[in-house]
Amino acid sequence: MAGLLRATTLVGRSRLASTLARRCIAGCLTQQSIAPSITAPARTFHTRQPCRYNYDSDVYGFRTPREYKSPDYTEEERANRNANANLVRLVHMYRVHGHRAAELDPLNFSPQEHIFQLDPKRYGLPESGNQKFDIRGILHIGEEHDPNASKTEATMDEILEHLRHAYCNRIGFEFTHIPNLSERKWFGNLVESMEKKRLAMEEKKRIFELLTRSEVFDHFMAKKFPHVKRYGLEGAESMMIVLDILFREASFAGIRDVVLCMPHRGRLNLLTDLLKYDPRAVFHKVKGNAEAPEEIPGFTGDVLSHLATTVDLDYNSKQPVHVSMIHNPSHLEAANPVALGKARAKQMYLYEGGKEQDCFIGDRVMCVQMHGDAAFCGQGVVTETLGLANLPHFTAGGSVHIIVNNQIGYTTPAMNARSSYYSSDVAKMISCPVIHVNGDFPEDVARATAIAHEYRNKFRKDVIIDLIAYRRMGHNELDEPAFTQPLMYKNIRGRKSVPKLYEEKLVKENVFADRAEIDSLRATYFAKLDQDLEDSYKFFPDADTLRAKWQEMTVATKDVTKPVTGVAEDTLKEVAVKSVQAPEGIVLHNRLKKFHVDSRLKKTAEGKALDWATAEAMAFGSLLLEGKHVRISGQDVGRGTFSQRHAMLVDQNTERTVIPLNNIRPSEQGKLEIANSSLSEFAVLGFEYGMSWETPQRLCIWEAQFGDFFNGAQIIIDTFINSGEAKWLRQSGLVMLLPHGYEGGGPEHSTARIERFLQLCDETYDMRTDRKRSVNMHVANPTTPAQYFHLLRRQLHRAYRKPLIVASPKSLLRHPMATSSLSQMTEGTHFEPVLSDPSITDPAAVQKVVFVSGKVYYELVTERTKRGLDGKIALVRVEELCPVPKEELENVIETLMWHVCAVDWTWLQEEPENQGAYTFIAPRLQQLLPQGQTLKYHGRAPSAAPATGIGKQYKAEQERVVSGIFEGM
Repeated sequence: MAGLLRATTLVGRSRLASTLARRCIAGCLTQQSIAPSITAPARTFHTRQPCRYNYDSDVYGFRTPREYKSPDYTEEERANRNANANLVRLVHMYRVHGHRAAELDPLNFSPQEHIFQLDPKRYGLPESGNQKFDIRGILHIGEEHDPNASKTEATMDEILEHLRHAYCNRIGFEFTHIPNLSERKWFGNLVESMEKKRLAMEEKKRIFELLTRSEVFDHFMAKKFPHVKRYGLEGAESMMIVLDILFREASFAGIRDVVLCMPHRGRLNLLTDLLKYDPRAVFHKVKGNAEAPEEIPGFTGDVLSHLATTVDLDYNSKQPVHVSMIHNPSHLEAANPVALGKARAKQMYLYEGGKEQDCFIGDRVMCVQMHGDAAFCGQGVVTETLGLANLPHFTAGGSVHIIVNNQIGYTTPAMNARSSYYSSDVAKMISCPVIHVNGDFPEDVARATAIAHEYRNKFRKDVIIDLIAYRRMGHNELDEPAFTQPLMYKNIRGRKSVPKLYEEKLVKENVFADRAEIDSLRATYFAKLDQDLEDSYKFFPDADTLRAKWQEMTVATKDVTKPVTGVAEDTLKEVAVKSVQAPEGIVLHNRLKKFHVDSRLKKTAEGKALDWATAEAMAFGSLLLEGKHVRISGQDVGRGTFSQRHAMLVDQNTERTVIPLNNIRPSEQGKLEIANSSLSEFAVLGFEYGMSWETPQRLCIWEAQFGDFFNGAQIIIDTFINSGEAKWLRQSGLVMLLPHGYEGGGPEHSTARIERFLQLCDETYDMRTDRKRSVNMHVANPTTPAQYFHLLRRQLHRAYRKPLIVASPKSLLRHPMATSSLSQMTEGTHFEPVLSDPSITDPAAVQKVVFVSGKVYYELVTERTKRGLDGKIALVRVEELCPVPKEELENVIETLMWHVCAVDWTWLQEEPENQGAYTFIAPRLQQLLPQGQTLKYHGRAPSAAPATGIGKQYKAEQERVVSGIFEGM
């Protein structure tokens, strides 16, 4: 949008080609001063809250927002501000309250509010007159010959005219809540020094073409497909201007990638025009066809309003900007954290590839999140995602948020939809500026967008554009909005459209020679769409999957081999030793030194009794040495909920924090990012899913504090993790670690709700036929550190990616029986979906076979030995619940069935009968048993709550589960 902004030196565009000496924040090297006016203290956030850890340069991924410092007022300016304190108060009130007097509502539906804070008399100032006021250090009013240079004096008439034009016109600004004085000064100076230059003719024509094509598309769809819910853009066509300006400004600022998420409204308009999505594909889909080849195994497709695309847009800058519109579910705002995670992953990928060693996060990638007004203030995931914006391991360098404000949510007016003044008010929690703009005035929309981009480009922080518009139709085109909003829609239906209003403006300005040029534009685009519709009958979509970074991956089938995931013993020992090796000078906690560091070194040297945390460190470290990257996030993951991991070591005197695994072989390994997260599940899990979408060469892990805490993120699981590949052909190797086990913790600390994940799995019920395709995700409940080690490594050693749900241990983390030896993780070893009973030496002596999953196995082993029943009861561990390990189970059953005349086959679990794995595994396992045999159940009775919170009741129940299986023997 050349010509929109001609800023002063103070507010000038910060081009990436700047000569500022920068060190790459993406790589989390210690941030140093990068210019005299820009500092970034390592322990201070922009909110002035102290950073808890003094992170070392070794802490990969850590980033604190850089802080811009503008020059302070000069002595003359301070003196003038004191001398003209009343004028200072008036100007400040315009900056604070001017937006409330601005002409923001295109419907003019609410009476204009009188803002008494803007009355000069309130401050003892005249309402008009030619008296000169010294405005140095108070207000920027540009000189006639150079708007970027401020006058030193102005009359009250000039001051009020300037303030009203800057703050009370058709753009409203909220920025005085920003706690950083330098940012406030910068923003106010930008607004007040904007050059009011008219747009060039070609720029106006570009705006008009975008508006008109959007309107023509909606009219075409209404005519050709009158009964289709297309969620058109009518009333908010200026959204196209916002995105066009953003993409253009980004491309000139050096942005290579834009990650875009948006809801349904206007999606088809944007896809088919600005994002160059083939209209034939849209029409093909509208007619009931699939958006990809239907013969792809497991492909279900998605609805019309969830289509997505990627495109390179050329704005004649140094290189095109690559825009990725991600898929979205119907759950509003759920795609926001996914887009944020994908945007960060893109920037990290550039750094890890060695291509962008001199950039900050946000310099090459920008996240654009689009919202509806009702959803922005109503959906909690918005708040959770905003909360990630400036966190060191989650920031993407500033997102641009666009609220397409219809002034109504379905049929609910604002008075019933929010408690705040604006729908955008929730964003003030992260102290970002908010720019409100009247959507009926496209040129003001363009200016507002340019300002938003300028702020984001300067500070790499979030900014909000509140595009206040309206919805010409109902929630969809088949809905009648006048049932509930008759007056509002009487107003709307009597209004000319945004493109028509702008057309009339351009005709008056003689931008078009005559109306024939305008009519030709509409007719030509309509004819093109008509031809595309005709051609769509011969259109055949391709499979938009496994491209670019994913091109070496394949679609999983039943024929995909199981990888060998063992590692050379010397490498495992090297990793284990380095995982607890702190740099010289780091003072560790005495207990940590004794029970974690010294213990790991001793067990590693012996090669036995290795615990879960050691096996996990070996898995991480061995992947790093293969050039892969690992990221684990969640609440307290650095230490671990159960104080088991200690992947980050903290100096007891200085709180300097280091990640030892990043120093195994620093110059020839990948990186481990330990991302302690906010107290959020929905947004953080969505963020990690977005990270996993970007590249298959990063192991992305999300760990819940306790297993069932994932339920706060159920929407991400249902609409992305579980079904993303089936709907959109997008693979993900995300791992979810969900601590699980009945240990008296009560209803909310006992279970990972395994039954919910198994219910979501698309495993076949018929075990007698060959599986024709792979399942949508894997669910495992490993019982040994070695099994866990292999599961983690398997995620990056297969030729495809699937989500992995792990019921991870709690008490087993330090259980003396739940350990592994190095030999179980060395070369030639791999994950075993089923573990047969190692104590059974004579199958003919077996009287009962008990299938079990998880930590209760060890309790059963102890009880069996206590009763002297070793060798008589076979305890078979099902380590992987989905896909059902059919062949492995058949082998175990076949080994036992031929030696036993009357075997009792039982599934035992700690969980209630209506929970856990039983309802999933029983009908499938039953088919594998010998003919005439019935699988019995042993465990807790059905229950509404997962577990009791009464201590003595828990003990009695657990005793019945463990001891009851041996009764009568």
